[in-house]
Amino acid sequence: MEKTIIANAIPLVINLDNARTAVVNVAGKTGEVIKTYGAAMCQAFNLTDPQGNVTTPWYDLKGKLALGVKEERAKFVGAMQSAGFEQGTIDVYWQRVKEASGRVKTQNKVTGGIDVDAENIKMLKSILNRIDTVEPEKAPLSNKVVALLLMAADQMGIDTSAYAIGQDQE
Repeated sequence: MEKTIIANAIPLVINLDNARTAVVNVAGKTGEVIKTYGAAMCQAFNLTDPQGNVTTPWYDLKGKLALGVKEERAKFVGAMQSAGFEQGTIDVYWQRVKEASGRVKTQNKVTGGIDVDAENIKMLKSILNRIDTVEPEKAPLSNKVVALLLMAADQMGIDTSAYAIGQDQE
């Protein structure tokens, strides 16, 4: 019987040990490293008034004021690419640095007061339009309550005469 020699493979246990050790060594540190980098970015690029209060954080700088930030970003991208990271991952890490520096994500920003009635009217119109464009058998539950939705729309000042739905159910 002829034996085939296969190249020596590293036992899986060693790979698991190395992988586990690598995870344990960086566990909990990624956030700290990002916070440190964010703090360094703030120190280097934030604009402050004479009392030391931040007037413009580095991530909001525009034009000539942002040149240093752009240069640092290019260095960051280059270093990350050299380490084998792809652009999507690099962008995520850069976003984390901004957040560690105090930037609030767009979806978490508090906006001016919302007009609840206006938002509800808009949503109700969307619901009615959606029901109006589908065959009744494809939306049986919606068609069960369409008369109630039309009454609510009427009470909220929406012109319901444009909707063909529910007209024969009264």
